[in-house]
Amino acid sequence: MPTMRIQCLQHVPFEGPAAIGEWAQARGHRLELVPLYQGASPPPPAEFDWLLVMGGPMGVLDEQAFPWLIPEKAAIAAAIDADKGVIGVCLGAQLIASALGARVYRNPEKEIGWLPIEVTAEGAASRLFGPLAPDIEVFQWHGDTFDLPAGAVHLARSTACEHQAFAFGEHVLALQFHLESTPATVAALVSHCADEIVPARYVQDAERMLAADPEDFERIRGALFGLLDRLAERATGVASSR
Repeated sequence: MPTMRIQCLQHVPFEGPAAIGEWAQARGHRLELVPLYQGASPPPPAEFDWLLVMGGPMGVLDEQAFPWLIPEKAAIAAAIDADKGVIGVCLGAQLIASALGARVYRNPEKEIGWLPIEVTAEGAASRLFGPLAPDIEVFQWHGDTFDLPAGAVHLARSTACEHQAFAFGEHVLALQFHLESTPATVAALVSHCADEIVPARYVQDAERMLAADPEDFERIRGALFGLLDRLAERATGVASSR
């Protein structure tokens, strides 16, 4: 597999690429961080093969408080238009949906903790998401959701949130959940976003989240590596056929 240049848009210091960085290193790809929260500018499409858009506690519409969201959305749209790989996690997924013209809004329920997602029929039929069917428990931390963009393939849902994942074309993948989580990143979220841990139907307490078994992290890490491998092979196959 050719070496890829991956630019990672980061919104807060405690939500980085985590296990995605481990995958990139293991596969020999180059991953560079773009700390938007420190004033860094999103790169133009010519400077990367994949654009990785991470999570954060802000919302897609919080442009007044976080003005860098405006050029970030434009950069995501430009990357999609240029047929670059674009992967969004949580806020990143919502930003991709917004860049594709879909509505982003408050979900009726927050999802925080280790919770299951169900792979849709479309997801199960896809080479990309099929190996995750019929369901998998993942780490979640979000209060917003989005409508499915026109032309997107709906990959996963949960009881609390209909749109958990989608693909758009051969290169774009949006995930509401955190397959990249490690014990350190879960601890960081619990520490930095403790005010969001309010008892609710789909909100676990800090003790439950921090007591996750090592096998939980190995399971989502394996799912993540397989998903990224398939996405990379898919993109490479499309490029080589042109």
